[in-house]
Amino acid sequence: MSHDASDAAGAPAESAFGVAVAQFAPGDDLAANLAEITRLAELAVARGAGIVVFPEYSSHFTPTADAAWVTASEPVDGVFTRALAELSDRLGAHLVAGMIERVEGEDRVSNTVVAVAPSEGVVAVYRKLHLYDAFGQLESEWVAPGAVEDPETFEAGGLTFGLQTCYDARFPEVTRRIVDSGADVVCMPAEWVRGPLKEAHWRVLTTARALENTVYVAAADHAPPVGAGNSMIVDPMGVELATIGETTDVAVAWVSAERIASVRRVNPALRLRRFGVVPR
Repeated sequence: MSHDASDAAGAPAESAFGVAVAQFAPGDDLAANLAEITRLAELAVARGAGIVVFPEYSSHFTPTADAAWVTASEPVDGVFTRALAELSDRLGAHLVAGMIERVEGEDRVSNTVVAVAPSEGVVAVYRKLHLYDAFGQLESEWVAPGAVEDPETFEAGGLTFGLQTCYDARFPEVTRRIVDSGADVVCMPAEWVRGPLKEAHWRVLTTARALENTVYVAAADHAPPVGAGNSMIVDPMGVELATIGETTDVAVAWVSAERIASVRRVNPALRLRRFGVVPR
């Protein structure tokens, strides 16, 4: 476990909140994916987490998208999200996970992230804006892009959380809009495909999104062999607080409003900027 706000004995400060990233390799068996999500969520909460971020495509994944993705897709209030909500209620923790959502009138799915809260169910939804039509991949063949809408945020542990997905990390304006909506922590489920230089890109981009916005980023990737792994939590100064290498595991870090405020006193980049973000 890693800490950013702690006392001399290593325990979290009273105002700090435990954020976990959970790394695993989802497959095409919904029941098996939910069983692994349950196991990892229980482990994360036992380690002190109040929110657990899972990867992109946690409900269903195969290395190559096909028509089976459409068959496996669900509405936001489907079996997968209801199971997450029940788990959230039982553990008393917020959960964030990627899923494939059914899109009415489309022969493609939506790459969707949902956040659920104890006793509240779904509190935020995000549909991936930038599809991975790069590095030899063509996500848009089976996935429809999300509409540009006001970011949805939610509260947990006295902080505001926002959502984005994987390839969106290459577009800094996505995170900036989320931060402009009040987010202190950006949750970023991912399926960052391995390849030449890709692990370096993941580290640089995740760190940059935290550092330039002076916020925390909690990025949860798939475990290898398809994903690059290296799920991590980065603080507003660009410090990598907690990282999972190539294994299936959870990592917890302690986040706080005080750390954000102290960083922004030293680095008031948000206040000093001279440009805003508008849709194209």
